[in-house]
Amino acid sequence: MSNSTEEQLDLQISIAVTSHQKVVNVASVPKRSPFRYPGGKTWLIPYLRQWLNSLQTKPTLFLEPFAGGGIVSLTVAFENLAEFITMVELDQLVSSVWRTILGDEAEWLAIQIEAFELTAANVDFVLANSNPTARELAFQTILKNRVNRGGILAPGAGRLKEGESGKGLRSRWYPETLAQRIRDIGRVRTRIAFIEGDGLSVMRTNAHRQDMVVFIDPPYTASSKRAGSRLYNHSELDHNELFRITDTLKGDFLMTYDNAREVRHLATSYGFDTKPVAMKNTHHAKMSELLIGRNLDWLQNP
Repeated sequence: MSNSTEEQLDLQISIAVTSHQKVVNVASVPKRSPFRYPGGKTWLIPYLRQWLNSLQTKPTLFLEPFAGGGIVSLTVAFENLAEFITMVELDQLVSSVWRTILGDEAEWLAIQIEAFELTAANVDFVLANSNPTARELAFQTILKNRVNRGGILAPGAGRLKEGESGKGLRSRWYPETLAQRIRDIGRVRTRIAFIEGDGLSVMRTNAHRQDMVVFIDPPYTASSKRAGSRLYNHSELDHNELFRITDTLKGDFLMTYDNAREVRHLATSYGFDTKPVAMKNTHHAKMSELLIGRNLDWLQNP
């Protein structure tokens, strides 16, 4: 069977499996993150709640080794679904935002966002600073995330032109809302630790903890589609090693991946449970992603 034929069969299976599922209404999910993040997991939140509420005890530690836009970790913190949360992110730009928001410069960042007059010239001026301080880098990153197409921070990302309703650059710039999200995070920041570094290393170090659960949302580069390769500054990952480390975890885990043949085969080789779930992409097309865990019997249509 050719690769193209197998891919068509995969698509048919995915459509058949998810056709009866409701697509999560992301508008009903509280927006916690200041990022408009490519590959964000707002659609996952109802499933996240199901998973964590199905556990016999509340986890002491919730670890997210590929934090990105942070919606999952923030939801766990705001809804008190674990005692403590550790977010890990390798990307320096994304990390600068989390360090600032979870540190002592959060109010400065909120004020900068509120006061900024968003014009193409002002955006160019801010982004032209090649030697920013840590908090200035955080502001640059938020700005770039909001004016780039799809929120993409990787090199080569284009800027919004028409945007929503012809608003151009302003179509994704909500200064009061963004500032309020930053201030809201301040209410739970004492329960959140942030590490700028390698998520796999942090998983290895903590694999022995039975009181820890891990949510794993890696760059989607395991399949031939390599969907995450153009979205992130750090997209290369040893997916086999990720699955090997995951298999050593003493606590529970939930993993999301693109619903691809290569990923399903990898999960099966470790005896993990897999189930596709329906979601919509940024173009509002219905598609499926893959949930992976030791046992997904808790999974219900939200």
